Amino acid sequence: MRTSLKETLEKTNILVIDGSMSTALEALGMDLSNKLWSATALIEHPEKIKEVHKYYFRAGAQCGITCSYQASIPGLMEAGYTEKEAEDYITLSVELFKQARQEWWDEEASEDDIWPLCLGAVGPYGAYLADGSEYKGQYKISDEELRHFHKRRIELLWDAGADLILFETDPSLREALIEANLAEELGVDYWISFSCRDDIHTYEGQEIKECAIALKDHPHLQMIGVNCTYPTHIENLILTLTKYADVPVAVYPNSGDIYDPKTKTWSPNKDHVSFKDYALLWMKAGAKGVGGCCTTKAEHVSDIKKAKEIYLSDQVKKIKI
Repeated sequence: MRTSLKETLEKTNILVIDGSMSTALEALGMDLSNKLWSATALIEHPEKIKEVHKYYFRAGAQCGITCSYQASIPGLMEAGYTEKEAEDYITLSVELFKQARQEWWDEEASEDDIWPLCLGAVGPYGAYLADGSEYKGQYKISDEELRHFHKRRIELLWDAGADLILFETDPSLREALIEANLAEELGVDYWISFSCRDDIHTYEGQEIKECAIALKDHPHLQMIGVNCTYPTHIENLILTLTKYADVPVAVYPNSGDIYDPKTKTWSPNKDHVSFKDYALLWMKAGAKGVGGCCTTKAEHVSDIKKAKEIYLSDQVKKIKI
């Protein structure tokens, strides 16, 4: 039985999304400085992936993203694994999430907790290239090659039991539409999340308004949003998406630290706004899901949970007034 996003939102009003998989794995001592990045853990330390999922559940996450963002079949095969092994590692990402969820539910969940959603992560073609192309787009391959790149991983994650397929960090409307059309053909429920260079455009240059309009009338699309984007851009992106999209909007931006794709390093954020304050701002703007992407940790998820409590309390006060 899959868990419904719609039913989950009815219970929780705003969905608390988890934080960065890679940041948490590095905190557990993993070296991810290779082309497989976080997918390295599927091969070397799968037990650490379970630890990360539980770490975020404890902080208040009501859904989690599988460790499959960088786990593409071509990428794993280029690293020396067979096609069968590559497929098995992708399937394992969902199995590890489900094991962690059940163990946390049986051993630690309280009566106020809800059963977390499993989001089967599908990173963009740019993630496979491992050269920062998820922050550029402009892939030099055909639509058919993109379809072939994505299709099998979607099938594997869905067949393994993901509640939704999460197409994340999409820099390009072209890629998002190819993914959406594949998901519709396969009858798979999904969520699309774009990476954006400012508060109007995807990294490839399309307006987020154009993306929302283009993805209307896709029956299996359950949510649309933005991730891996600087926090200061998020409010306006939410306002635009809520105006033009016909599904709920979710955001999980970076902590505010700035990424250099050439050196693969981060420098501290300088805007001095707390993540809790940002999260509250995004909820007021209309976001129905809030989480964190690169360099976010359990404390960021806890901040989102606190912001949600403040937001919902304020909503109750307004109703009473």
